[in-house]
Amino acid sequence: MYEIIYSKAAERYFKKIKNKNLLRTFKNAIDKLKNDPYAGTRKVGDLRGIYGYGVKYRGSDYELAYRIYEKNGRFVIILLAGTRENFYEELKRLVR
Repeated sequence: MYEIIYSKAAERYFKKIKNKNLLRTFKNAIDKLKNDPYAGTRKVGDLRGIYGYGVKYRGSDYELAYRIYEKNGRFVIILLAGTRENFYEELKRLVR
């Protein structure tokens, strides 16, 4: 099992969520990533080394972006979470 670490941007996003069912949906997705972080899709190009995991809630698409580290322990670092709208532009700004 992998340890989950949150970036400041991801922490801010999860604190803003008021809908407990949406928060539970994200928690279930993160629990899946704890056991199998390679379940997401590997990004290419500018976002090489980052994985994305799609989350659906009430017809809306959300995304989790994360990195996997296996040196000196096994970690999944959640970089960003949010709706798909402008998600990748924000992620590119974050990883620069």
